Amino acid sequence: MSTFVQQLINGITLGSVYALIALGYTMVYGILKFINFAHGDVFMLGAYIGFLAAVYLKLNLVGCLIAAMVFCALCGIIVEKIAYKPLRNSPKISILITAIGVSLFLENFMQLIMGADSRVFPRLIEEKNYHFLHGNIVVNNKQVYLLIITIILMIVLNYIVKNTKIGKAMRAVSQDMDAAKLMGIDIDKTISYTFAIGSSLAGAAGVLVGLYYNTINPLMGVLPGIKAFIAAVFGGIGVIPGALLGGFSLGIIETFVSGYGSSMYKDAVAFAILVLILLFKPAGLLGKSLKEKV
Repeated sequence: MSTFVQQLINGITLGSVYALIALGYTMVYGILKFINFAHGDVFMLGAYIGFLAAVYLKLNLVGCLIAAMVFCALCGIIVEKIAYKPLRNSPKISILITAIGVSLFLENFMQLIMGADSRVFPRLIEEKNYHFLHGNIVVNNKQVYLLIITIILMIVLNYIVKNTKIGKAMRAVSQDMDAAKLMGIDIDKTISYTFAIGSSLAGAAGVLVGLYYNTINPLMGVLPGIKAFIAAVFGGIGVIPGALLGGFSLGIIETFVSGYGSSMYKDAVAFAILVLILLFKPAGLLGKSLKEKV
C-alpha cells in the first residue's frame, strides 16, 4: 500500500507538469483548430529564462516564475504574429509544417546561444523530505511546491476564462469565430491573448521542471511536449478540464508503469494510449464528437 501511495504522489507531480503544458495545446486548438507543435520548446525557453534569472539576476523562485511566464507570453505572441497569422486561412498542413519549423528554430537557436550541453539548474529552495507511515512514504518539498504552484496557476486560468472579458471572448471565438467577429470581438487580440496565456503556463512548467530535476538542456521540450499533446488528446483536446484530466492521468499511468514494471516501457505506454484514444474515442475522455453538415 505504501508503494502504491508513493507512486501515486510521484505520478501527480509528473502529471501536473504535463497538465500545464497540455493547457497551451488545448487552448490554441480550441480557437484555431490546429496543434502548435512548437509549444514544447516554449516550455524549454521558460526553463532557460528561469535559469538566467536565477544565476544572473539572483531572483528567487517566484521571481524566476514571473520572468519566465512574461518572456514566454511575449514569445508566444511573436510566434503567432510572425509564423501563424499569415497562414490563418491556409490549409492546416501548412500551419503544421510551420509549427515544426518554429520548433526546430527554437531548439537550434537555444543551442547556438547557450550551448548544447546540459546546465545545472540553481537550487532556488532548500530541499526537505517529509516522511509518512514510518518512513515508507517520502514527499519532497519540491513536489509540494510544484503541485501548489500548478494548482494556483490553474485556479487563475479558470478565473480568467470564466470571469473576465478576454476569457468570455476566448470562449466565444472557440465556439464560432465568424459570429464572434460579428458581435464586435477583436479576433486578432483574442488569439494573441490565447497564445500569451498558454505560453506563460508552459514557461512556468519549464521553471518547475528545472527546479524538480535540477538539469535543463535545449532539447528538453521535445518529449514532454509530445507527452503533453498526448495528455491533451487523451482528456479531450480543446477542452480545458480535459487537459487537466489527461495530464494527471498520463503522469500517474507513466509512474505506475515505471514503478511496477520498467521505466523502459513508460514512453511506449504513452504512445499506445494515444493510438487507442484515436482508434476508439478520437474526441478524448471529455471531448464531444461534432457532426458536420454537408
